[in-house]
Parts: sequence; structure tokens; C-alpha cells
Amino acid sequence: MQNWMEWAVAFFLLLGGCFVLIGSIGLVRMPDFFMRLHGPTKATTLGMGGILLGSIFYFSMSPETLSVHEMLITIFLLITAPVSAHMLIKAALHHRLKAVDQTQGEQELKRGQAFASKEGNRSDSTDD
Repeated sequence: MQNWMEWAVAFFLLLGGCFVLIGSIGLVRMPDFFMRLHGPTKATTLGMGGILLGSIFYFSMSPETLSVHEMLITIFLLITAPVSAHMLIKAALHHRLKAVDQTQGEQELKRGQAFASKEGNRSDSTDD
């Protein structure tokens, strides 16, 4: 393997590892659910992207095989992370989870909870 490619692989692995570590620390340290969701969805997604980029560079140097596994994993990760975060937030709004006082965007939180309860009442009142 060429020397510059080894440096690129090492750089992306370290960068991705740092993002994953920061996202994991954020998951543990944040005080409420709404703040905790930022760690896994943003920093960890970037970290996995860096690790996968390092893996793509590493396996692209092997002449005998063409590996598309990393690209499929990257596409799957970039599609599923925002969708799962959106579903978790919608469930938290529906269950009216309390946020700490330092959480910014209280008006949006209350508006979302009111909208979720209005939708819940609407679906309960319909008789099909």
C-alpha cells in the first residue's frame, strides 16, 4: 500500500473515532432526552462516515476485489439515522416527555406536543 494512502486511512479512522467518542460522551452527559438525541444522530453519524471512508480507502487498494460493502453501509446509515431520530422525537412529543429548563425552543416543544395530542384525539374520535 502506498504511504499516502496509509496516512489517509489513519486520518479518517482517527477522525471518525473522535466523532464517535464525542457523540457517545454527549449521549451520557446531556440532561434530557431531547438534548441526548443530538449525540447519536449527528456526531456518531459523522464518526461512522469517517470510519467507513477509511475502510473504503483501505479496501480500494486491493487489486483483486471490488468491495461495495462500505458504500452500501454508508447509504444505509445516512438514510436510517435521520428517519430514526425523527421517529424518536415524534414519540417523545406524543408521550409529552419533560424537558429541562435549559432546553432552548420551549415554544416549539409545546407546539409539537399540542399538535401530537390534537392528532391523537382526532384519530381516537373517528369511527370507521
